[in-house]
Amino acid sequence: MTTRSLDSIVDIQVLVNPLAAARSSFNQTLIIGDTNVISVSDRLKLYESAAEVLEDFALTDPEYIAANIYFSQSPAPDKLWIGRQDSGSGETLVEALQACREASAEWYIAICLGAEYADHVACAAYIETATPSSVYAYTTSDADCLTGTASPPDIFTYLKSLGYSRSIGQYATTQTAVYPNNIYAIVAIMGYACGQNSGLANSAFTLKFKQETGIAVEPLTSTQINIIEGNYGNLYLDYANYYTIFEQGRMADGTFFDERINLDMFVNNLQLTIMDLLYQNPKIPQTDAGVTQLIQACNEACDEAVRIGFLGPGTWTGPNILNLKTDDPLPAGYLVQAEALSTQTQADREARKSVPLYIAIKESGAVHSVLVGVYVNR
Repeated sequence: MTTRSLDSIVDIQVLVNPLAAARSSFNQTLIIGDTNVISVSDRLKLYESAAEVLEDFALTDPEYIAANIYFSQSPAPDKLWIGRQDSGSGETLVEALQACREASAEWYIAICLGAEYADHVACAAYIETATPSSVYAYTTSDADCLTGTASPPDIFTYLKSLGYSRSIGQYATTQTAVYPNNIYAIVAIMGYACGQNSGLANSAFTLKFKQETGIAVEPLTSTQINIIEGNYGNLYLDYANYYTIFEQGRMADGTFFDERINLDMFVNNLQLTIMDLLYQNPKIPQTDAGVTQLIQACNEACDEAVRIGFLGPGTWTGPNILNLKTDDPLPAGYLVQAEALSTQTQADREARKSVPLYIAIKESGAVHSVLVGVYVNR
């Protein structure tokens, strides 16, 4: 069934450009494999545990191995979609990805098992403009990522050059008897993200410093680490022979993953909140009272972003917006404003448009490094 986007009714425009499209959750991942367990007509199936996946797949199947890693993270996610690539008919991974999107709009993160360079490029390009808004996550073991000078460029360098804000990649090659599944490394950190993104108070997170259960750290030189992270690739590393942490949590354009997902969630919630206001009332009048109702709906969406920890109080360092000036405080973490009704054109009024609303939001951010000065006096 084809469903229409809400954009034609509630058009949310954000400076960093997340795509606005309604969905009910942002904590579900899709893993696509070349399997005949799921029929082409069904295309994908929802699982709630590794045990459920094992009912359909064998212990050695890539889909089960990836699912077991996904559900093994802490906090553990509770939903995973597994989709089918119909390679027997010549279907490519990006075609399978498109078919899985048509079959369900609920998954947010897509991972394609067995994907190679060309698949990553095609899938990343598709996800960049797909609706509802989504993320493409991948693991690469391409040694060219260690130098960043190959021609054609490695996948990190290439996607960075395109400025893609919806792709996140991890370099992982280490295979040991204890950790034989590093080709699924990105599955682990996405499992953490989906488990942590519960919608509870203060559930906002950063991917940096997190552990990837079932994944081995990469024994790289400082130069190799700097090259990969300079091209916005991500790694699982050892610190001081004590901490094993994922870093840095960046998308291909350098945006942090938590900003990407939280902005998508915010836009989705804002759009649905305004749509519910229009849907549940006889009408919203083109009066000051009607504008107040719209502002209140926006405030509700902003309050939710504050509750989960995405927004927080701070100083507005952006441009002047109506009555909000650069360096003004945002004690609530946001400010909603509307243009005066007296400024609305007759054409817009006759078209039954609202006056434009403006929302300034302040992200709460996340600490990734600390500088401490110690002064000793004898």
